[in-house]
Parts: sequence; C-alpha cells; structure tokens
Amino acid sequence: MRAAAFFDMDRTLLTVNTATRWLSFMRRRGEISLWKTLQGAAWIAQYKLSILDIETVTALATADMKGSPEAELIEKCRIFYEEEVAPAVAPKARTAIEFHRRQGHVVAILSSSTPYVTEPLARALGIEHVLCTRFHIEGGRFVGTHIKPACYGTGKVHWAEQFADEYGVNLAESWFYTDSYTDLPMLERVGVPRVINPDARLRRHARKRGWATETW
Repeated sequence: MRAAAFFDMDRTLLTVNTATRWLSFMRRRGEISLWKTLQGAAWIAQYKLSILDIETVTALATADMKGSPEAELIEKCRIFYEEEVAPAVAPKARTAIEFHRRQGHVVAILSSSTPYVTEPLARALGIEHVLCTRFHIEGGRFVGTHIKPACYGTGKVHWAEQFADEYGVNLAESWFYTDSYTDLPMLERVGVPRVINPDARLRRHARKRGWATETW
C-alpha cells in the first residue's frame, strides 16, 4: 500500500479563506443580498469557532441553488478563481506538494469547499485527486441537495477512507495538512498530522499533543 498526502485548501494551500472572499466577490457583483451576506458571514464565524452544523448549512445553501444551471456557477467560479484564488497560493504549499511528489506519494486536496474552486486549484498545482463537498445534478441543473456527508469534520475521514480503499492508500502512513480544529478527526486518522497556520483551538491542541506547527 502507498502513502498519501492530503491537503486542506483554505488557509493551508491558500493564504486566504475562499468562503470569505466569495461573499465579497458576490456582493461586489450585486448577486447576493445584504441578508444573505450577513448570513454567510455568520456561518463563517461559526466555522472559525468550530461550532458550525455543516450538514444543515450545506442543505440550506444547496436548496437555494435548486434549478440553476451548473454551467453558470462554473463560469462564475472561473472568474473568482482567477481574481481571488490563483494569487493566494502559499509558496510553501508548492514546496510541500513537490516533496510528496518526489516521495511517490498520492497527493490529494481534501476540502469542505466545492469542486468549482478546488478542481481549478488542483489543475493549477498538478494535483490529480480532489475530495470535496459535491452536489446532485440532473440535466445540467442543481437538484438542490448535496452528496452526504459533506466533506467536513468526520465527513473528511469518511471520504478519505473511501479514497484509501479505492487507491490502495495506507492512512496510517499518510499525511494531512490543515489549519482548522474542525479537521481534528482527520488529523488523528493519519500517521503524520501537519498543522499549518492553525486557528486558536488547533494551536492549543497541537501544543498539548506535541505537534509542530508551521506558518505558510
């Protein structure tokens, strides 16, 4: 079996949180109301405090997308990626990816975000595999539901274990890089946890566990 290196996206591969940037992007374009902006900001705050009910929030957000064409979101995210995401790749993230590539490790993005941002980033970084939160689509339009579980918290472990079974990966010998305390289940599932730009709770936990922290 092989080892893998899993990378979180926001504040790990990137120096920014894409959810925050997306709200600002949509507000500038006049495509989101003040109420929706405030609601999104509240969800982001809950995420940072590691108290977000991700399945409920994802269900609510996805229901709003029901009936809209996937192609429209793909195009919108292409512009968003070029303006907000591509310039925010952490140089040390590129170095880590190259290290794992040289070691022959399977490299994957493991993110709670959607494929409309994670997949363009993966292509730019030469990462073949993307595990993320995905939606049900029929006839090119969003059904209004997501594929459960969302790729968040224990959901990341679920999708990583499924991926490991499919690709012959030994998680006990694998790496996971993240900034967020919400990713603690996955940090404890792999053999080599890597704490990058940690939030306050993860920093404290890493100190207790003797995990080194890095700034990217």
